[in-house]
Amino acid sequence: MVRGASEESEASEGSAALIVVVGSLNADLVSRVAHLPAPGETVPALAFDTYCGGKGGNQACAAAKLGGRVALVGCVGDDEAGRMLTESLRAAGADISAMDVVSGVPSGTALVTVDAAGQNQIIVVPGANQALTPDRLARHRDLLAAASVVLLQLEVPLETVRAAARMARAAGARVILDPAPAPPHPLPADLLALLADVDYLTPNETELASIAAGVSSPAIADRAHAMLQRGAGSVIVTMGEAGADLIGRERTHHWPALPTHVVDTTAAGDTFNAALAVALASGATIEEAGTFACAAASISVSRAGAQASMPTLAEVRAILPAPR
Repeated sequence: MVRGASEESEASEGSAALIVVVGSLNADLVSRVAHLPAPGETVPALAFDTYCGGKGGNQACAAAKLGGRVALVGCVGDDEAGRMLTESLRAAGADISAMDVVSGVPSGTALVTVDAAGQNQIIVVPGANQALTPDRLARHRDLLAAASVVLLQLEVPLETVRAAARMARAAGARVILDPAPAPPHPLPADLLALLADVDYLTPNETELASIAAGVSSPAIADRAHAMLQRGAGSVIVTMGEAGADLIGRERTHHWPALPTHVVDTTAAGDTFNAALAVALASGATIEEAGTFACAAASISVSRAGAQASMPTLAEVRAILPAPR
């Protein structure tokens, strides 16, 4: 993370502290279209591909490719998709010893449609991800206890996410929660209680609007402050080409987006969150971590796919803006 240090040194710094991801793994079935279909409309696909995805798998893969020491707690089915998902993470360098293979259910699947501008629509079929219960998570309590940063999302049962946050907080780890997919209304009580154990809540604008649905003001700052009042330590709102905003109790910060040609926005948020975790685990300030995360996300949207689009540490270093 420090300019002027060797790449090997930076990767070593990122590996010094453990990042644990608790989350989902999905096989992404991706159709590319000229435009996203309106309700009732049928559109022809221009291309079709299968990628490794799922928010948990994506974040673990991205963190590993960025030089982080990362382990994933998750579930796949005993099927070809599960083997593909496992191998992708192993190849990226993630610790998969806490990934469980569940018999009798298929691996998670995501049906993704991407238009010519890189925008997407996604339908997720949970499959084996639903098997990641609090009891199953408890088998990996020692792993969570060793973590410096714990990354969470909402594609596995909410009670499991809350249990993971509690374990992480009790062990002194920093907790990053990506509240995606956006939760239903009214907000579940477990989600509201979960915020008290979250150091960094990282919604995009749509997710922030969803979790702050009771806030009358449409302003991002007002919605973010409502999350602070509900217990979150800080809120980082990702805004695509508008960059990202940090809104905390004592400080705010804006990170501009880096110019890029958008091909596919799938997993941009996962890449951002993973890069944020890697930077924080390596000792960066939150301002430095956000700069690193924006750079990583800008590379990911310039390429197709989820895990296939995620950058290496060397690629991110090459485009990091010079320090002021």
